Amino acid sequence: MEFTEGMSKVAQAFELVGVGILIVGALLVTWTSVVALIRGQPAYEQSRIRLGRTLLLSLEVLVAADVIKTVAVESTVESVVTLGVLVVVRTVLSLSLDAEVDGIAPWRRKKFEAEQAERGLSELPPHQ
Repeated sequence: MEFTEGMSKVAQAFELVGVGILIVGALLVTWTSVVALIRGQPAYEQSRIRLGRTLLLSLEVLVAADVIKTVAVESTVESVVTLGVLVVVRTVLSLSLDAEVDGIAPWRRKKFEAEQAERGLSELPPHQ
């Protein structure tokens, strides 16, 4: 087996893991939401947060697959440009999802946590 063929299989494995995370995570979120609703508990907020975290993790794994594929398998200018665009789009998506899930922009989190620690609090802001 050649190096590029092996790395192609590794990239495919990462892609499968990324999709698997998305499918299993969505199923688990759905299951926990149904159970919460049956028990009469609110489910929307926790489901939204869990699904957002699932999407974030899946995006990270898919970016890793793209990096492996581009660097080790398809080292052309076109594939590097495509990777750059994909990484930018997925990074923007990740930042947006992270801000949506936590209720605070990632670059403001440390400052917010420091301010909360001074006040004796430890939670992120409530979602709107």
